[in-house]
Amino acid sequence: MLDETQGYAVFFFPQALEVLGEAIKPYLHDGPTGPHMLCQSIDTGGALLEMTIEGRTPDGQSVAMELMVPTSMVRMIVSARSGGVFGFGPRIPHEAAAGLPPVALAAAPKPVTPIELPAPSIEPAPGVVMAQTPPKR
Repeated sequence: MLDETQGYAVFFFPQALEVLGEAIKPYLHDGPTGPHMLCQSIDTGGALLEMTIEGRTPDGQSVAMELMVPTSMVRMIVSARSGGVFGFGPRIPHEAAAGLPPVALAAAPKPVTPIELPAPSIEPAPGVVMAQTPPKR
């Protein structure tokens, strides 16, 4: 079965568990934080949350199953990863970071004084001829 330190724990809203009923119960794990599904991978890029879980056939063979539920049923997804890094940028050990100089906070921006613009002119510029519609006959 799925190692609990790899994959995702998907938690559902209580109303979602009620609506899904008996169909979801074989896939749920109970824990101190409530019922959840342990998934090898998930895809949140659409109206349905696609979850890949590992299961067993009646004769004990391992099989990958894909379940899909509306994303509105999901309360929270927790990444359960051990080892490796998470996030952006290079990773440096905590001890090495202690020797780095402190970074100064950015100074607050100085207030900008608004510039007064002249009111727009209603009169046409000199030398400009305004086109007129000919009178109706």
